[in-house]
Amino acid sequence: MQADGIRLPLLITGLAGVPGYNAFSYFREQLGDAVMALRQRNNWRLQDNGVMACDTDDAESLDALWAEHQFGSVLSFGGSCRLKACELDPEMAHRVNVEGTRNVARNAARYGARMVHLSTDLVFAGRPGGGYTEQDVPDPVTMYGKTMVAGEAEVLERHDQACVLRISLPMGTSFNGHAGAIDWIESRFSKDRPATLYYDEFRTPTYVDCMNRLYDRLLRMTVSGLFHAGGPQSLSLYQIGQIVNRVGGYNPDMLKGCPRHAAGPMPPRAGDVSMDSSKLLSLFGDDLFEPWPKHPELVPQHHDWHYDRRDTAGSPEEILSLLT
Repeated sequence: MQADGIRLPLLITGLAGVPGYNAFSYFREQLGDAVMALRQRNNWRLQDNGVMACDTDDAESLDALWAEHQFGSVLSFGGSCRLKACELDPEMAHRVNVEGTRNVARNAARYGARMVHLSTDLVFAGRPGGGYTEQDVPDPVTMYGKTMVAGEAEVLERHDQACVLRISLPMGTSFNGHAGAIDWIESRFSKDRPATLYYDEFRTPTYVDCMNRLYDRLLRMTVSGLFHAGGPQSLSLYQIGQIVNRVGGYNPDMLKGCPRHAAGPMPPRAGDVSMDSSKLLSLFGDDLFEPWPKHPELVPQHHDWHYDRRDTAGSPEEILSLLT
């Protein structure tokens, strides 16, 4: 079955993550019951039409689902991105991020399904100026990054028509209010608790709305291989905290900053892992991604920028403007 070029049914793995959660809503609105998603068996709170409980590292159960539904496309967004948990339990990280990805790729290749797989900018250690391209050799400093590199290899080796996207921070809502980057920061500020963020870890965040439109286009195409999918604006984690603090109208004293190495060795932190997405932009145009944040006046100019409330007092309700 096919809908305007998308081979159906469409399976989305990793529903608990920000990309999967938002993509499921986006594609269900377009394609209805032809879109299904996987949640981990122990995540009982994620209940909805089209949501199935199955761990991707359970090869037998996943094989049975594919045999039953004959998926025509898959958005492979599963995995564990919890840095500390992956460091403390490398076996879990390998099982979820490598074996689970292998099982999805193996089935997608077996059934000839279109596959788009998400990886991460944290396959790199970080360097002055960032600007990583697809030709740069991964050198991750975390177990998470190492297993994501291995997951990429599983996809590209097992399914030669698959597309792998390395993403940065996806800016959108999460199902539990804690899974996203903004969610965690705001949860600290809203309780008047400090959030310590790093001056020297830089990322290239993207709106999930932009990413959903990209997935839509890729599912209709035969583009394959590895692509960087970072936004056009590089920001430090501290700057992202400044934006959330000021837009939300929270106590500016609750934002703390430090160099990443001052935070201790667990988990290890990457440096400037900002990505160069020119290869992807050459296919879709320079307007593929809106800069995050969309409004240039919300880009911090100095370390005390979030104390300046002359233009607006900010409010928690305004945080939504950072997510859509």
